[in-house]
Amino acid sequence: MTLDNAQNPLSGAQNPLLAFSDALQDLVRRTAPSVVSLTHGRGQGSGIVIAEDGYVVTNSHVVRGAQKLAAGVDAGDRVPAEVVGDDPASDLAVVRLASGRLTSLPLVEQRRLSVGQLVIAIGNPLRFDRSVSFGVVSAIDRSLPGPRGRAFEGLVQTDAAINPGSSGGPLLDASGAVVGINTAIVPHARGIGFAIPSHTASWVVAVLLRRGRVERPYLGLAAHGLELSAARAGELGQSRAVRVLEVATDGPAARAGLRPGDFVLTAQGAPVFSVDDLVRCMVLGTGELVLGVARGPQRLELRAVPGPERHAA
Repeated sequence: MTLDNAQNPLSGAQNPLLAFSDALQDLVRRTAPSVVSLTHGRGQGSGIVIAEDGYVVTNSHVVRGAQKLAAGVDAGDRVPAEVVGDDPASDLAVVRLASGRLTSLPLVEQRRLSVGQLVIAIGNPLRFDRSVSFGVVSAIDRSLPGPRGRAFEGLVQTDAAINPGSSGGPLLDASGAVVGINTAIVPHARGIGFAIPSHTASWVVAVLLRRGRVERPYLGLAAHGLELSAARAGELGQSRAVRVLEVATDGPAARAGLRPGDFVLTAQGAPVFSVDDLVRCMVLGTGELVLGVARGPQRLELRAVPGPERHAA
C-alpha cells in the first residue's frame, strides 16, 4: 500500500522538517555570497561584506601582520585587499577589497540573542569555502583571555561547528541577520565555539571606518558583567549589570566615588549589561561620563571624566 502526498503526513507543507530544510537552504543561498575568504602568507580566515563597495569585517587575528592580503569573492575570483582599521582589543578589523558591486550583509545593532536560539555559521574552515554549520546559542556573555591582560567579554557561545579558518565569518540567526562574528574555539573541545556579538561589532566597525583604530579612554577600574539573581534583578530593574571589582587609586573612577562591590546599572542614561556597554559609552561619548550605580540599598548618580587611553579599562 502506498500513500500519495495528500495522505502522507510526512510530505510537502505538512512536513515541518522539510519546511525547515527548505528555509535553511534559502537562507544560505541569500547570505553565502556575502562571505569571503581571506588569505595571506601567514594564514587564512573569513570575512563578511558589509558594504557593496568592498568593505569587509573580519577578525584582527586573521589579518594582523599581513603583507599581501587577498580575498576570494562570490564569483570565484581572487582580488587584492588592504586593512583599513584594526582593533586587537575586540579582535575585529575592517578590510577593503579591490572589487565593487558585492552583496552585503548588515550587522545587527541590537541585542537579540537568547540561549537555545538557532544559529548558522558560514566560513572557510581549512580552506573549504563557504562551509555551513548549524546549532544553537549555548550561552551569552562569556569571557575569554585576550591580549595585554585584557579579556574578551560578552562573547556568544555556540555549538555550531567553528574550525580554523572560520574566524571572521558570520553567525546568523534564523532570519539570516548577522548576530555575531565567529572568532575562537577551545582547542581539543567539540561544540564550543565563540562569536563576537554584532551589537559590539557594529560600533567597533563604525569607529574603525572613521579613525582606523579604537582609542579606549581610561576609567581606572576592573569590572565584569554578570547575571543578577532574580531577587536582585527585581530590586534593580534589570537582569544584568557590571560589578566593580577593583578601583585604581586616584584614577577617574576613584575620583568619581566608585567603590569595589558597586553595581553599574546605566551610563549616559542607557542600561549597562556588560563592560563592552561601558566602553562603548566612553569611546563614542565626549567628556563627562554619568553613571547610575547601586551600592547596597542606595541608588547613586556618579560623574567621572575618563582619561587618555591606557592598557587597563
